[in-house]
Amino acid sequence: MRWAVSRDGILRRMLALVAALFAALLLIVAAQGAALAAPGATGGGSTGGSPSSSWDYVALGDSLATGFGARKGYVPRYRDYVKTDTGVTVKLTNLGKNGWKSTDLLNALRSDPNFRGAVGGAEVVTWNIGGNDLRAARDLYKDGTCGGTDNQDCLRASVETLKSNWQGITGEILGLRSSTNTIIRTMDIYNPYVDEDKGADSWADDGGLNDFQVFKTYVDDVNAHIAATSSGTNIPYAQVYVAFNGAYGDKDPAAKGYIGPDGLHPNDTGHKVMADLLRGLGYAPLK
Repeated sequence: MRWAVSRDGILRRMLALVAALFAALLLIVAAQGAALAAPGATGGGSTGGSPSSSWDYVALGDSLATGFGARKGYVPRYRDYVKTDTGVTVKLTNLGKNGWKSTDLLNALRSDPNFRGAVGGAEVVTWNIGGNDLRAARDLYKDGTCGGTDNQDCLRASVETLKSNWQGITGEILGLRSSTNTIIRTMDIYNPYVDEDKGADSWADDGGLNDFQVFKTYVDDVNAHIAATSSGTNIPYAQVYVAFNGAYGDKDPAAKGYIGPDGLHPNDTGHKVMADLLRGLGYAPLK
């Protein structure tokens, strides 16, 4: 009898130990599951749809991105909007470069590890580019050295290069980040020379066209390409051209008070308009 009682006691103790071990295992599994389900505390390349409490914002572009000539450019304004509207802390890396053309930005995205690393780890990416491409061709046209019987060869070449580079830039960005888990935004191109070019006729043998009429054709072509590319890749874009130049592209943005003293770059009012347009696109897919 003593042996049977001792055996029963041993069995009870063994069962109690197994039950305790099982309960501890359940607690460990539950804790791991909660940790996996919780959103990260910081940004840096999150891959899910759940927003984190900190986002990295990378801005790309030319002197518009740097805010040249303004006290506060559209990039820091947009950063502030993102923070205000989402409640998320936003860390800005502004990689805009004064004077850059579309080829410069494309090359950087293809081969510069700083650019590729920054974009690859960002939750927010914006870019603007192309104004310097068109401006350089316009200068040649006005000098009468653009080429061709109509003095427009360089304008045609510039537009084709810009459109090809735009495709490449879009592809590089989407290769580093996806529009399904990143706020990716861009914008089209405004014309700062409307009134100036309406009063100029640099090439007499063109049927009486003034410089604005000639140049507008190419601006429209580029902006139509930007619109089509943005639609095809699900990247919302800010319609700066309409905001600055009107629905028909024939309004001078300086007359609206959007251009600074140099006659080219936006002033603070113009940069606010650009940032407001980006803000109006919302913050999908993260918010």
